[in-house]
Amino acid sequence: MRAREVFYTVDRREGEIAVLVADDGAARDIPGRALPVALAAGMVLRVRLTASGEPEWSTATIDDPERARRLRQARERLERLRRTDPGGDVVL
Repeated sequence: MRAREVFYTVDRREGEIAVLVADDGAARDIPGRALPVALAAGMVLRVRLTASGEPEWSTATIDDPERARRLRQARERLERLRRTDPGGDVVL
């Protein structure tokens, strides 16, 4: 990834609004017309930043390889957790 780009994950669509989540967990509501691509939940977008560090939404592109990498990483993490889970109910 080039230094002046960031990733956002599509959380959901709410009518004409796309709810995107940055890697730091911050959610942003973006009008769908500001984005050049049709979106679905779970997609990963690569977005160029302006000189002032703001996302330039018109440059958003779907990054399928990054989505696949993130899914693989999540599956591996889940499998590691499963191996250490003692099972049973949680008692507080």
